[in-house]
Amino acid sequence: MMLEIGDRPWGKYYVLADEPNYKLKRIEVNPGQKLSYQYHHKRQEQWTIIEGDATVVLDDKEISLKYGESIFIPLGAKHRMMNLSDKPVVFIEVQTGTYFGEDDIVRIEDEYDRN
Repeated sequence: MMLEIGDRPWGKYYVLADEPNYKLKRIEVNPGQKLSYQYHHKRQEQWTIIEGDATVVLDDKEISLKYGESIFIPLGAKHRMMNLSDKPVVFIEVQTGTYFGEDDIVRIEDEYDRN
């Protein structure tokens, strides 16, 4: 059962679990799209690629990830997921911390002019 489905300009996310001590999402990024460059005050994240070839920016460094590879996003680290390929990128995001609301997103840069 999906707890929540979010449509975004870059693709979609599905909340698979939302518990007091973690939140689990499946995130789909359309070809050529990127999430905002952002950071969080109250959560860290672990991303695992389950489809496609992803490019992650972590504190201004670009990292390529393929199927089965993971990256840890520490609390407060600036990060963004980019799909520079012509096929969808799908990843699983595990959030841990003290708060998992969408309002704990500080956007530094956004392709879609969101704050």
